[in-house]
Amino acid sequence: MLRRLYSVPVQHLTKSVRSQFTSAQTIDVESLVPNEYEAPCMKTPVPGPRSKALCADLDDVNANIGHVHFFVNYEASRGNYIVDADGNVLLDLFTQISSVPLGYNHPNLIQVMMDPNNMASLVNRPAFGNFPSTDWPETVRNALISVAPPGMRYVQPMMCGACSNEHGYKAIFMAYQRNKRGGLPPTQEEMDSSVHNMLPGSPKLSLLSFTNAFHGRTTACLSNTHTKWFHKLDFPTFDWPCAPFPKLRYPLEEFQRENDAEEDRCLEQVQDLMEKAEKKGEPVAGIVVEPIQAEGGDNHASGRFFRELQKIAKKNGAALMIDEVQTGCGPTGKFWAHEHWDLPQPPDVVCFSKKMQTGGFYFTEEMKPTSADSYRIFNTWMGDPTKLLLLREVINVIKSQNLLENVVVAGEHLQGGLSGLQRAHPNKLENCRGLGTFVAIDLRNGKMRDEVVKSLRNEGFIVGACGERSIRFRPALVCQKHHISMFLDQFEKEILSLP
Repeated sequence: MLRRLYSVPVQHLTKSVRSQFTSAQTIDVESLVPNEYEAPCMKTPVPGPRSKALCADLDDVNANIGHVHFFVNYEASRGNYIVDADGNVLLDLFTQISSVPLGYNHPNLIQVMMDPNNMASLVNRPAFGNFPSTDWPETVRNALISVAPPGMRYVQPMMCGACSNEHGYKAIFMAYQRNKRGGLPPTQEEMDSSVHNMLPGSPKLSLLSFTNAFHGRTTACLSNTHTKWFHKLDFPTFDWPCAPFPKLRYPLEEFQRENDAEEDRCLEQVQDLMEKAEKKGEPVAGIVVEPIQAEGGDNHASGRFFRELQKIAKKNGAALMIDEVQTGCGPTGKFWAHEHWDLPQPPDVVCFSKKMQTGGFYFTEEMKPTSADSYRIFNTWMGDPTKLLLLREVINVIKSQNLLENVVVAGEHLQGGLSGLQRAHPNKLENCRGLGTFVAIDLRNGKMRDEVVKSLRNEGFIVGACGERSIRFRPALVCQKHHISMFLDQFEKEILSLP
């Protein structure tokens, strides 16, 4: 069997492992990976000198480096801890924008990559749209279909979150036009005019989204993204309707009457915008919404809101698409966040990526393309077989280690600790909210939030920012209560130091 050795400084090992190695600097990964660092260990501010040097080096070949936070030693990173180029060990509670399900270097995932039976998938990059492997149906069934949202049995693998949403949009438009034609094939006029971006082949259709939504950086997705200006500046987008997303008051249980009224106001706006779009000649073919608006500020709505939203979509002949790119694969305590809503029937489209290791979207029978639609939702690779091998093992670990239950326990500990600090410092903290470990809290203003996020990083704790003044938490599914306790201790120090 293939084996790999990693070089890790002995002083960074946990006590149980350190006792086994006194002078040896090269450790067998199979005996190291199940163990974690004891706590953050900082040597330099972040980014440190090595990260800064590497950033300058990258700048020489890649002009777009403004988004680089620091460079990472992935071989030395373990579990919930990430190690940077300067040897700093940080507890990662943001996990690459919610995209690392089992932490770093999980032994089961390493084993998948070391398995000689998987070598063909590793060394070949097949054009799966045209030339799928003989085991592809079984791989898709054992990975993606095994965790399909309730009531959904079809999936289209893709690459990333944005392209998954983009192609999900196309599936909605195709189904809408197919229904409009009564199932008949397109006319010659439609086919010819579409090549020139003209009616009737290029119809005037729209997708309704919400204020503070984020759905990706490709062109159609940007038309439904309404967060920061730098996502959209200089790019032409579609003039599609945008409804207000509810602005709820927290704790939710203390403001149910006010929040119900706010959600009703927003639902009325959705219906009104759909009627206006119809009169304008640009009917709404679908409604796209996040279960929790992440980039836009970790904004929540109730299950009742989403159930009513589905009713409005059905009433108006529109599809309901749920963007689960950030919320999918367990961080809310259920595999899919929309399972919390008790919808009477499945959504029409559910998009995924990040923790799922690959991208794609699930869809219902009504959304399924016909055989005549081949090549209309297509790219060269149509997913990545190596990522599905990883996903299959991620699912096995989630089930065998009861990680969804772990998320609930860790999330209760995190929200409980943050709520306690909020009560102790109401002039600095407010609006603690979340499902599972998908949690956020607001600081007094954005400047204070940014200072705290930076200070926490220099103390060895990585969290994320979102919205105007929120800190968001996206730990791995293997994050435990003791990790949360370490963070809460440091967070309290940061809050106490604020003016």
